Amino acid sequence: MYDLPGAYIRDFVELTARWKVDPARLLRGLPVTAESLADPATRVPLQVCEAILARGIELTKEPALGVHLGMAMRVSSHGFLGFAAMTANNVREALELAVRFASTRTNAIGLSLHVEGDRASVAIEERTPLPPALREVLVLALVIGVWQLGMQLTGKPLDGVGECAFPRPKFPLPVGDRLRFDRPVHRLVFSARELDLPLVTADAAAKRLAKDQLERELAALAEADIVARVRTALADGSPSIVELAKRLKMSPRTLKRRLAEHATTYSELRDDQRRQRALLLLDDRSLSISEIALRLGYTELPNFTRAFKKWTGATPAAYRAQRMS
Repeated sequence: MYDLPGAYIRDFVELTARWKVDPARLLRGLPVTAESLADPATRVPLQVCEAILARGIELTKEPALGVHLGMAMRVSSHGFLGFAAMTANNVREALELAVRFASTRTNAIGLSLHVEGDRASVAIEERTPLPPALREVLVLALVIGVWQLGMQLTGKPLDGVGECAFPRPKFPLPVGDRLRFDRPVHRLVFSARELDLPLVTADAAAKRLAKDQLERELAALAEADIVARVRTALADGSPSIVELAKRLKMSPRTLKRRLAEHATTYSELRDDQRRQRALLLLDDRSLSISEIALRLGYTELPNFTRAFKKWTGATPAAYRAQRMS
């Protein structure tokens, strides 16, 4: 069963209070209470999350609740993961911690960090197809919330844009041109230089304590973490499935079976890694499309073109032209 931490829904319930919505009315008839949402161990199934978000929008008459939720995001909402990230030395280390330990918060959403040249991105990955209404609220909240937390933790305004893989909402967006829609993936794109920005809340001793706790939580989720482990290995290169299975201390057959249990395959995860790299590399105008194909492991340009069109619905040349317009 896919779910979200109760803390995220608690924040949403608290947000609707700005519009004078009574929590009891918002949660009436649903299998959660305000008291249960205050428990750090509470997990809320996606179907229940969707019902709460839909009712919240109906009661507040405010369709942009995802934007408001992102603007109000707090580090404390992310539990030990948020604590570990805020005590990291710099933005890169904070993001690497978020990527590694995201599964300790939810099995519905994952993160991945990609760096190519002077550009970097953080992809927000749906580990299960999200219902459209929930998808819009959750992705907007995460994209905007990560920027907000980044500015709080560095004490500096941050560069970059957020991209969402759904159409532009019909309601006004109070974030100017920092959001783009109908993109191939959900992600934040920014200058790689910002990865070296120090955090004003860095604390080596506190980070060690938080990370130790997260390692214990991750160990308890070892079976569910196989997808994250494969993604991490692919981020360090492009090992074959045989090499990867050896690195993970299992047979290729076992690796295939365990990935199948999570409705994915080695090829799908490898292609997603290539897609994320391709999107960043195409922003670099100094690289030809043929050079990008070679960097991604395609010896023939037509093979890369077919793969990219399958991923995004556009050829690499058409995607690059659209980004320039």
